[in-house]
Amino acid sequence: MKSALIIIDMQQALFERDPKPFDHDNVCQHINRLSDKARAAGIPVMFLHYEKPGFIDYDSDPWQLIPALTKAASDRVIRKTGTDPFATSDLQEYLQSSSIDDLIICGYATEFCIDTTVRRATSLGYTVQLVADAHTTHDKTHLSAQQIVNHHNVTLSQAPTITAPRHGQVVMSR
Repeated sequence: MKSALIIIDMQQALFERDPKPFDHDNVCQHINRLSDKARAAGIPVMFLHYEKPGFIDYDSDPWQLIPALTKAASDRVIRKTGTDPFATSDLQEYLQSSSIDDLIICGYATEFCIDTTVRRATSLGYTVQLVADAHTTHDKTHLSAQQIVNHHNVTLSQAPTITAPRHGQVVMSR
C-alpha cells in the first residue's frame, strides 16, 4: 500500500474569519505533526486549495495556506473548484500515476470537503484514514463544530475501508 497525506482547504480566506474554526490551533499542530512524519517517511504531502473567482481567487492572499501550517518545497499543491477534488482537480490523475491507494485525510471543512473527499475516495476504491483530531469546521445554526467533527469521526469510520484514529493518535506508524 502506498500512502499520501491530503490536507484540504487550510486557506487564509477560511481561517481568518471571526470566529475561527473549532479547535483551529490544535488542528494545525496535529496537521504539522502529520506532515512532518509523512515527509520523514517519504509519504507525499498534498495541499488541496479551493478557488472560486470573486470569492477565493487563485494565488490571492485569501487563497494562500494559513501561516500556522508548514509547507515544504516537496509538497504538492492541487487546485480544486468544488467540494469533490476527484471531480474538480487533477487529484485522481496524480494518485493513479503515483500508484497511491491509501489516503490520509485532514483539513477543513468537515461536513463539506472532508466528507465529500472521504466518501468519494472510498467509492473509488481507496483505503482512507480520516485523522480524528486533524479536521475542523465552523459552528452551524443546527450543530456546533465540535458536534459535526464528532459525528463525522463516528459516521465515516463505520465504512470498512475508513479508519478514524482516536484523538491524539498520529497515523503513519509505517
